[in-house]
Amino acid sequence: MSQQRECCIVRLMGVLHQSRGISMTAPDEILNQGQTVLKALTAIIGLLEKSNKTREANTLKDVLEICRQPRELGGLDISKDEQTSSEQEAEIMFLSSAWLEALNSVDRAASLPDPILQRPVGRRGMTLSEKIFAMHDLTNKGFVVPGELIRVHVDWVIASEASWAGMERTYETLGRPGIFRNDRFWLAGDHVVDPRVNKLPKVRALIDASERAKKVFKMTDYQGMNYTILHTEFYRERAQPGMVIVGSDSHTCSSGALGCLAIGLGAADVTLPLVTGETWFKVPECINIRLVGAPKPGIGGKDVILYILQQLKRNTVASDRIVEFTGPGVTHLSCDARFAICNMTTEFGGITGIFEPDQITQEFVQKRHLVRHKNLATYFKPDGDAAYAATYEIDLGNVRSFLARYPKPDDVVPVQDCEGMKLDGCFIGACTTAEEDLILGALVLEQGLKAGKRPESGLINIYENAGFEIGIPGCSYCVGMSADQAGPGEVWLSSQNRNFENRMGKGSIGHLASAVTVAASSFDMRVTDPHELLAAIDLQTWNELRGVKSSEKGRMSDGPQYMEPCGAQDTSPITLQRKQSSDGVAYLASRTGTTEDFPTPVMTGKVQRLGDFIDTDALAPAEFLISMKDNEFSGLHCLEYTHPEFRARVGRGLNIVVAGKGFGCGSSREQAVMALLGCGVQCVIARSFAFIFQRNMPNLGLLGITMQDEQFFEAATEGVDITIDFQKRALKAGGKEFQFQLSQMEKRLYDHGGISSAFRHFGKHLFEAMTTTRYTAKSYGELAETKPELQW
Repeated sequence: MSQQRECCIVRLMGVLHQSRGISMTAPDEILNQGQTVLKALTAIIGLLEKSNKTREANTLKDVLEICRQPRELGGLDISKDEQTSSEQEAEIMFLSSAWLEALNSVDRAASLPDPILQRPVGRRGMTLSEKIFAMHDLTNKGFVVPGELIRVHVDWVIASEASWAGMERTYETLGRPGIFRNDRFWLAGDHVVDPRVNKLPKVRALIDASERAKKVFKMTDYQGMNYTILHTEFYRERAQPGMVIVGSDSHTCSSGALGCLAIGLGAADVTLPLVTGETWFKVPECINIRLVGAPKPGIGGKDVILYILQQLKRNTVASDRIVEFTGPGVTHLSCDARFAICNMTTEFGGITGIFEPDQITQEFVQKRHLVRHKNLATYFKPDGDAAYAATYEIDLGNVRSFLARYPKPDDVVPVQDCEGMKLDGCFIGACTTAEEDLILGALVLEQGLKAGKRPESGLINIYENAGFEIGIPGCSYCVGMSADQAGPGEVWLSSQNRNFENRMGKGSIGHLASAVTVAASSFDMRVTDPHELLAAIDLQTWNELRGVKSSEKGRMSDGPQYMEPCGAQDTSPITLQRKQSSDGVAYLASRTGTTEDFPTPVMTGKVQRLGDFIDTDALAPAEFLISMKDNEFSGLHCLEYTHPEFRARVGRGLNIVVAGKGFGCGSSREQAVMALLGCGVQCVIARSFAFIFQRNMPNLGLLGITMQDEQFFEAATEGVDITIDFQKRALKAGGKEFQFQLSQMEKRLYDHGGISSAFRHFGKHLFEAMTTTRYTAKSYGELAETKPELQW
């Protein structure tokens, strides 16, 4: 027996004892079986199985699978008989420790009730998203209603290396309390990192912060920088139907393609569920977009969502609502097409987008390699009598190749209307562009090159032969804050999701289209309708490459079993009352009234007017984003490119912003709020706010007020004096007084100076304290709230 072999066995047994308290002795025949660390791991698994330690054995089997998987699938690519380096052995020991620690995380977590097969008699009809909320509502009453404030269990937290920098700062201010589950945090490096710039100090700091997170939290799922794109990998390999997922990026909504609630929030907002395993929501209204008809061959999800934006416009019907996609047309859309549609639901103005899961969803999930990423799916569908705020019908047969003109994602016209427009650059990529879009783009290029039939494995070569530069996985030109940026005045056509001012680079002009339109336009560097090239593609080859069954013959199943959320009462009407743990009751009783120790006086200032759709890319320009570590520095660049006089005017006392619709739309970057605070803004009053920005304001201590009274906007002209009286809930401007609503949640977070200081006040009971409400109900379909302590 070699010393190396003995060391591996002993070290693995030490990890097992330290993590799970299991002491084992390896017999001599085990010790003499071989010399590689994977053989040692296999031997330990065998000993655990003989000792009936099934959970630990299965967990280490997952580690073994990760070790053997190829690197492109996130593994270590080590064969069983291969001699390993010291670095590889260290990584295997780390993974073993991390995954065994994950069992402890599971043991600490409160389990959700099992769903049931039938809807309880008398329960109100619910939408798809309401059922998922109900399943994750920690009061476990079995249903929710729009407007209700609920405390929600979170299944996953996701972040990029750029947003983790802000999350880490929040985590430090919370006192490093540890995280809820080390196996439910997905951190991907894709926004700023790039081998061409990774040596720069600011970028190196982002990488170091991510590496710290891996080690400190013993993260089970971490592949480092530029392994993949955050949303793409998470959707393809981790998100499961019925889950609640929050992420510190506005395109977290992409995973709604699989029938889960995936919601983007700000960095501070996401740090709390990372620590506590829960967050809060005011249950939103939902709109239903019924998809009917069938799209023409080659028309994918990108053109569908552009058509929806054209027809319904952004920040209108979807604003502050969840968008549910249903209808017979859904069966004609692959999961990748649904991904693109959900991805750009944030440009539509929705909180998130979600597709009713079906057989296509089930087959997509079941193809995954790891069991743990496909055995926790729960399939829900909306009730026939579910109450939607509105329903709209979109005929997929009307969808064609579209282009969204700079700088508005809803200024959508047929590509034919822009044919011949000269281009300086073409970009195919970013999270919106799914795998099937890349495949179809290559097939369009293949036709354009007229180079004859090429092997399937040569798709990347087709891009290169057509003159495209193949970059590493990342956001690239879409975020315009790393090595790839469009130049001032350059006109680009891109398959990304956002075309705001300066998005692709300072002074650049970006138009949006599908990957196939960009591919077709790349030959002459002029906007080109891809119709003729699409018509020349062999559809059978296209379907084979993207794994679509041409008939029902190859179906894996008859479709999913749909479930219903289960509550404490699931058979008869009953009076309901929110539950609390005994320690929570005692804790809250001891804190009664303490949040009122932070009274806010009357606020005064002068009005500075801004228009509609002031986006976070403008409030916190990408060029300075990774340096925005505090309010003061962030404030130096607030609206620098779009409203250069803004900061100076705030300095002259025009420190109450009065704006129009959709204030804070776009990215989830909380630096937008930091920038306003840093340059001296006291309050933002707007007709409406983007969902993430509206949460970011109280979380970071900025007052935000929604006003829709037209007379107020007539009175609150540029430079006019304004007074905000919190006790009276009144605004005074131009000699007139106007009432406003400010919820206790907003008020108390604001009084505490933000969510971090509120956490220091309440600790991990924060959400329990701030969502405690008593409910009574005569039946499942009739919910009455009695003087709620806190509402949003």
